[in-house]
Amino acid sequence: MEDLKLIVLDNIEELGEKVENNLRKINGNNNSYIVPIKRDRFSNGEGKISIKGTVRDKDIYILSDVGNYSITYQMHGFNHIMGPDEHFQDIKRVISAIKGSASKITLITPLLYESRQHRRKGKESLDCAISLQELERLGVNHIVTFDAHDPNVGNAIPNLPFENFYVAHEILNDMLDNEDINNLLVVSPDFGAMERSRYFAEMLGTDVGVFYKRRDLSKIVNGKNPIVDHVYLGKDVKDKNVIVVDDMIASGTSMIEVAKDLKEQNANNVYLVATFALLTEGPDLFIDAYQKGLFKKIYSTNLSYVPEVIKKAPWYHEVDMSEKLARIINTMHNKQSLKPLFNGKMEIFEKTSGKTLIKKK
Repeated sequence: MEDLKLIVLDNIEELGEKVENNLRKINGNNNSYIVPIKRDRFSNGEGKISIKGTVRDKDIYILSDVGNYSITYQMHGFNHIMGPDEHFQDIKRVISAIKGSASKITLITPLLYESRQHRRKGKESLDCAISLQELERLGVNHIVTFDAHDPNVGNAIPNLPFENFYVAHEILNDMLDNEDINNLLVVSPDFGAMERSRYFAEMLGTDVGVFYKRRDLSKIVNGKNPIVDHVYLGKDVKDKNVIVVDDMIASGTSMIEVAKDLKEQNANNVYLVATFALLTEGPDLFIDAYQKGLFKKIYSTNLSYVPEVIKKAPWYHEVDMSEKLARIINTMHNKQSLKPLFNGKMEIFEKTSGKTLIKKK
């Protein structure tokens, strides 16, 4: 495995180190998989990345979290927080530094850059598709992501492998290990998340409901039409333990409104599940909702940055995805089929066997 190397950007160092440790366990060695790099930032905001280890003829896996908002630098004397655009630029810097030396370049970006701008209406930029095509032109050979907002955006690069993994199995494993849950119902917060919610329901053998978001189309707030009402469609939630599933929690306003509506309809425990807990407005909204009993816990992953203050909160549970990432990397490097890594149904079925997940009438 000496020809397998990781380049871990500073926005994902903690997860990258865990992935390296898992690769060592999988392969029974103590190899150093991470290639050291040096990041420089000039006082006017320009930057560069230098590779400080050998990458010649290596199978390189670049790891980056474009959603990490904890990285700062001094620009014109001010403390500047790096945003997704700058993280994406650093990805391109790494690619340009190793292109021509590496035998293969795979980019692992769990939170897909600009994934919410995957389609356009009228004269809008189509950022996600443009960025994927730019990566292809730069020489990336393979792209791996998780729970893309719309997996069909991979059609923008039809000649480049685009792997989109889901975290349902890992999250459900943790929930079944840590929660005494039964009499379940899975609910989608909107029609956009319905396919994801249906998959959770299939895994658990439960029914599924959905909320219809009625929006005020005459206004635009923070780039979106504001939601004026949530209308629930589906089975009665009374006395049910409800799992609300989405790909990401941004500000969290919509998720909390859904939880509030479910509790008003006499749902029992409400669990909020998302691949990415961005919580862009901070934790206060969730602290307040938790204290009011609107939800019991958030289950999310370490695929994108979450501050320690949130990770330590009693209402938050982090699902570690480092072993899954290590297995994906190891499987790709050995040119084996990724299909078994997409399918974890049997493990869930074994855990739920004999449990009363649906209350019989």
